[in-house]
Amino acid sequence: AGITSYIIPNGVISIGEKAFRNYKNLESITIPDSVTSIGEGAFASCKNLKKIILSNKVESIGKMAFYGCENLESVTIPNNVISIEYSAFGCCKNLKNMIIPDSVTSIGNGAFENCENLEHIIIPDSITHINDETFAGCKRLKSITIPSSVISIGSRVFSGCDNLKEFKGDFASGDGRC
Repeated sequence: AGITSYIIPNGVISIGEKAFRNYKNLESITIPDSVTSIGEGAFASCKNLKKIILSNKVESIGKMAFYGCENLESVTIPNNVISIEYSAFGCCKNLKNMIIPDSVTSIGNGAFENCENLEHIIIPDSITHINDETFAGCKRLKSITIPSSVISIGSRVFSGCDNLKEFKGDFASGDGRC
């Protein structure tokens, strides 16, 4: 059977690289306010993880931190998060909605790639670049809001987003950089 739910003890300040990787039975995790960073691949391939309660103090979500958490349905990213690294939520096939807070200034390549059920996303004014393949393979993505702060959009950002019908926002400012 194994662990299905875990509450990280208060006082822990960082979740290290691959700390819970491949915990196949883990369904929920609670991260206390003492945690400020989530390391590379910390929860990668936790196939049954459905619920994450993130600390309000988390500032960075590392590379591939939740990669392959196929049953993860929703995540609330706290207002302290500054960076969402490379493929942090890649292949989270059941993730449906994502609101990125204004505190985020960096979203890594492929951060949400192959989130097949992601339907809506709002990018905050704090973002200036949308990196390569950020939303590639998000087959059910219907709408995205891109603010005027975005000055560049990388390659293959929306590759495979066959249902993307609506771009909201004033991201084409006429300066030729988008």
